Amino acid sequence: MLIDGHGRRVNYLRVSVTERCNFRCQYCMPEKPFSWVPQENLLSFEDLFKFIRLAIDEGIDKIRLTGGEPLLRQDLDRFVAMIHDYKPDIDLALTTNGYLLPETAQKLRDAGLKRINVSLDSLKPAVAARIAQKNVLGKVLDGIDRAQEAGLGIKINMVPLKGINDDEILDLLEFSRERGIKIRFIEYMENSHASEEIRGLYGKEILDRIKERYTIHRLGREGASPAFNYRIEENGYEFGLIDPHKHDFCESCNRIRLTAEGHLIPCLYFDEAQSIAEAVRAGDVDAAAQILGEVLRNKPKENRWSETENEGSNRAFYETGG
Repeated sequence: MLIDGHGRRVNYLRVSVTERCNFRCQYCMPEKPFSWVPQENLLSFEDLFKFIRLAIDEGIDKIRLTGGEPLLRQDLDRFVAMIHDYKPDIDLALTTNGYLLPETAQKLRDAGLKRINVSLDSLKPAVAARIAQKNVLGKVLDGIDRAQEAGLGIKINMVPLKGINDDEILDLLEFSRERGIKIRFIEYMENSHASEEIRGLYGKEILDRIKERYTIHRLGREGASPAFNYRIEENGYEFGLIDPHKHDFCESCNRIRLTAEGHLIPCLYFDEAQSIAEAVRAGDVDAAAQILGEVLRNKPKENRWSETENEGSNRAFYETGG
């Protein structure tokens, strides 16, 4: 069992397989040029798997593949199969912008992927294009349909932004409810790589928009999930709210992150990381285990986002999967 320096059990590993993305979302990487870490700097699937196998053996039972946009990594279904074949009952999921799902959903499901989270910030083509800086909506919606047909579990993530898509909170909730998909509304997390022009909504503001139409009841968090769940009285639909600005958000954090270059990250907010690249490339599992132990001991107690003071993070979320 993996325990961090604050007594929290860590059983969730998020693995970024690429920093590359085919969107330029306003809240993530709007100005980043199309220049990337050289492919040879990235760990191979085989080297990533060496660490994943160690992590599973030590108690990780939930893995999420992220990016950047993970579906840009060639032969990702092969990597999914490697993890699934080693531990078929592991909770294996993926976060995606959905653009490449029409071509990949069935292959991923066949390889052993169980669930996906799809970013969907607008149902209006022009607004979606404004946020992503690309005409994306049609393919994303098609990707959601293909994923449902393939039998993947689906959740939708929306980041409400003031004056951009905050008038669509109820529309996206209804879109998700009609399809039997859970939606999670995510507070915008201030970071130095985002557009300086955007502002997000706090959780209370998001809930107030939903209360304009519905009566909602608090359900609480599911275990160590970052989402706080709510039920709508009128129809029984449940949705989630991810609110990292609240003081209790970090209390049950059970996550660590691994980047495609081999940086092991204890907290999404902070820049601190240690590299396991040299150890896994050399096949030195003991050295990788030692680094893992150090990262867990040094995992911060909490982030520095706040409901009153928005201290931004310098973390590049496209490298860590948010």
